[in-house]
Amino acid sequence: MRVFVAGHRGMVGGAISRKLMECGNDVVTRTRSELDLTDQGAVRRFFADEKVDAVVLAAAKVGGIHANNTYPAEFIYENLMIECNIVHQAYTAGVQKLLFLGSSCIYPRAVAQPMREDALLTGTLEPTNEPYAVAKIAGIKLCESYNRQYGTDYRSVMPTNLYGPGDNFHPENSHVMPALIRRFHEAVQDGLGQVAIWGSGMPRREFLHVDDMAEASLFVLDLPLDQYQLNTEPMLSHINVGYGDDVTIRELALLVADVTGFTGEIVFDSSKPDGTMRKLMDSRRLTAMGWKPTVDLTRGVQETYEWFRANVAASQAVPVGH
Repeated sequence: MRVFVAGHRGMVGGAISRKLMECGNDVVTRTRSELDLTDQGAVRRFFADEKVDAVVLAAAKVGGIHANNTYPAEFIYENLMIECNIVHQAYTAGVQKLLFLGSSCIYPRAVAQPMREDALLTGTLEPTNEPYAVAKIAGIKLCESYNRQYGTDYRSVMPTNLYGPGDNFHPENSHVMPALIRRFHEAVQDGLGQVAIWGSGMPRREFLHVDDMAEASLFVLDLPLDQYQLNTEPMLSHINVGYGDDVTIRELALLVADVTGFTGEIVFDSSKPDGTMRKLMDSRRLTAMGWKPTVDLTRGVQETYEWFRANVAASQAVPVGH
């Protein structure tokens, strides 16, 4: 199968690309400089030229609380444009299969835990990432609407918090897991005795390794249509993908400190926002179909830290004598 993976340089898109190639698929990719996904004409020409059989839509502008608060216009505009262009031009080119990757932030701030698929649009979103969440909800509804009107087979999966090799470790615009890994690593390197962390440390988060997410994505993409539809309601065609358990940010910080070798003091700055207090996915629909994660959190953090040291920290090291 010839598959276009939009966002192949990202953590999730990269993992899915690797899995697709391992299964013998022909993976089509484009860098941002080669194809601007916010450019409707460029995306139209791409689909007309490439004749792909399926699309994995993993491209998105993503970031943590700081990035979402600082760049809300960019988050909603770029994500809406990417989704609209790819879904519509895929349909126009006759592509019948598409998998859209959403986010757990689509669910209301005060939703019952664990979050079920049918909680979508039942309450107010978390204010700190509302523009991004609205764009992701629009992506689900795009797929759902094209299926209803045109008979396409466009599916959506909603992952919990993802982490792993290829993550974004930017000091300001990263999610909590890579941010903590970088902060504790640098504290050890600089001999610091204290690390400060945003918020109270009490919010609970669920974390899924990106390799597990890649496996789940292809599992859903390959499901027979009748089985997929059997596990999604007609007006609610998305499936949650989670690990099934969560930890507090404090517990995560202690784990990352242990993995990186940090032995100093951890201080929580309660003057900074916590965001949603709990985000745990109800993934029973997917696990009932036969999929389950295989990478536990301790092993996953260790693997991610090893990747960070080899690929990020090493590239930023200052050579001796400079």
